[in-house]
Formats: sequence, C-alpha cells, structure tokens
Amino acid sequence: MLVHICCSVDSHYFLQRLREDFPDERLVGFFYDPNIHPYSEYRLRLLDVKRSCEMLGVELIEGPYDYERWLNAVRGLENEPEKGARCSVCFDNRFEVSAQKARELGEARMTSTLLTSPKKSIEQLREAGERIAAREGVEFVTVDYRKGGGTQRQQEEAKKAGLYRQDYCGCLFGLTRQRAQQEVPADELYSPIHGKPLPGSIEERLSLYEKRRELEDKGQAYRIVRQKFLNWRLEFGWLKRKKTVVPAHFLPYSTMKRRYTSGRIEYEEEPGVFRFNREEIRFLTLARYNGLAGTGYESVAALVFDPPSFKTELRVRERLGGDLWDLSPLVVVDHPPEGKYEILMQARLWRDVREKLVPL
Repeated sequence: MLVHICCSVDSHYFLQRLREDFPDERLVGFFYDPNIHPYSEYRLRLLDVKRSCEMLGVELIEGPYDYERWLNAVRGLENEPEKGARCSVCFDNRFEVSAQKARELGEARMTSTLLTSPKKSIEQLREAGERIAAREGVEFVTVDYRKGGGTQRQQEEAKKAGLYRQDYCGCLFGLTRQRAQQEVPADELYSPIHGKPLPGSIEERLSLYEKRRELEDKGQAYRIVRQKFLNWRLEFGWLKRKKTVVPAHFLPYSTMKRRYTSGRIEYEEEPGVFRFNREEIRFLTLARYNGLAGTGYESVAALVFDPPSFKTELRVRERLGGDLWDLSPLVVVDHPPEGKYEILMQARLWRDVREKLVPL
C-alpha cells in the first residue's frame, strides 16, 4: 500500500495503526507536498518524516517539489477558508500524483495520512481519494484513526518520538490568514538578503533539527526546550543625505515610533559614535563597528550582504551601553556622519517562542 505522507506528526501514529490493521501489506511512504511553503519549511518537514520512517522501518519516497504547478492549480482560490475549495483542489493535486506513483510501483492500494489530521474533513478526503484513485486503477483506503481517543494517542506518540510540531497547515495562503488572525507577522515569509538564520525562523529550526539528527547518529543524549522571547525583524530601511541614498546597516532591535524621520547630527558622543536629534538614533562609523564586533568589513555594503551572527550584533549594542530593553536605532555608516539626514525604517516586534537544542 502506498501511503501519501503530509507530516511526521500525522504519519507516525497513522503508520503504526496501518500495520496493525493491514499486517500483510507492505507500506511505502510517499512524501508529495508541493503546497508547503516556504521551501525551508518543506525541507524541515521532510527531514522529520525521514526520521519517523526510519524509526518505524518504513520505506520513504520523496516526490517532486513542483510548487509552481500547485500555485497554478489553486489560482483564484487564495482567499478560501480551511476545508474550502482550495483544500479540495490541493487534495486532488496531491492524490493524483500519489495515485500515479502507486500505479507505477505496482501497488493496488493507497491512502493518506491527511485522514488523521484534526483540521481536515475525512469525508472531503474520502471523496477526493476514491475519485482520483479509481481513475488510475487504484483502491483508496479510508480509515478513521481519530475516533476512540486516537487523536490523543497520536499526540502522545508524537511527543514520545520528539517529532517536529509545525503550527500551520503548510500553504502560503493558510499561513497568512492564520497569522493575521493571531495578529503576529508571518515570519515564515521573511527572507533577509544575507540568507542567514534569524532567531525563531524556519531556517534556525531546520538547523536545529539537522543538528539533532547528528547527535542521534552519535548516540548523544539531548533535550529540545522552548524559550519565550521578544522577536524582531527589519522589513525595510534606507538613509538619505541631500536626497541621495547613503549605504547604511540597521542593527537588530532598532525601532522607530514612526517609519520616517529627518534631522541632523548633534555631536560625537564618543569616538566613532554620533548622536542624532530624533528618535534616540545613534550612528556608528564602520571602523567603530568593526572594533566592537571584532570584524574587518571594508564597506557597509559588504556588511549588509554578509553580516556577522545575530548574537555578535547584540554584543555590539551591549558594548555601546545598551541593555536587554534597548530598542534605540543604531545605524552603521561608512564615514563619520555630518549635517542633515532622512531615515525611513520599519521593523516589527512581537512575543515569540523558539526551540533550543541542549546536548546532555
């Protein structure tokens, strides 16, 4: 039987129950989920599904990540709610490729771990699965492992196995709707130009779970703990002097009351640090920044495209007299600033939770 797999939390318990109910069936997992966005989240879920299948001794095949095909399939349905028309098209898309894979492998049956997801309609899945599987000459097996306390046991198994627990279905449109309802940024969609992991980002979680696999391969004990913290993202920002953009780098946790301000440099507060007369802003020369960060950047442009770690930049703020609650803007420029400047900057602050890996 080919088993379409959507995520490890749904598949881990589902595969165990399938083995009990179909002891004579060879189970083949098929991870085909081009709806998952962004790609780093796709990689993270696939990584954990691989781990789960290895624990259960189930063969796993990865399908293509044809995201553009999925986008074209759901075009015009972007604002549909969960369990609406977009989900129906999404199921059809994934079941079609899964049924074709089952036929290619010579499997007479197929099913999907989506059936055990509390957020999905079993009847909607059954109708789509049976209709599309029949088209390919394959039987779709509908099972309900939610009833009789199944959902609770599913969560217990996920916790016991230490599975990655994503907090959104997977698609771009479901994510943005959910984050809007929660009144928090859709941080999963932020992509800094330097491409380095930011605190609480998917890339940080992906790195953590990759390191977890390394520890498990070495047989080293560990714990994954959760930490509440104040998160920050710079959405955009520029600095201008005499209507000309000046290369500038905004340090983490820089915030302004309004997006735009203009003013002038008042005085040099200490060597390489200059006080602006608006929004508690301070300018740092690149030379001073290099000294505080222990770096050797030759230009601010190089710094923008390849900054040091987030922790390093927080230490720069601390060494300038900042504390844990300092949100004043710090702007790095190539040369000592003078005269008038305009600043446009928008940053987001919100309460967040991140995971940390603790080797034992």
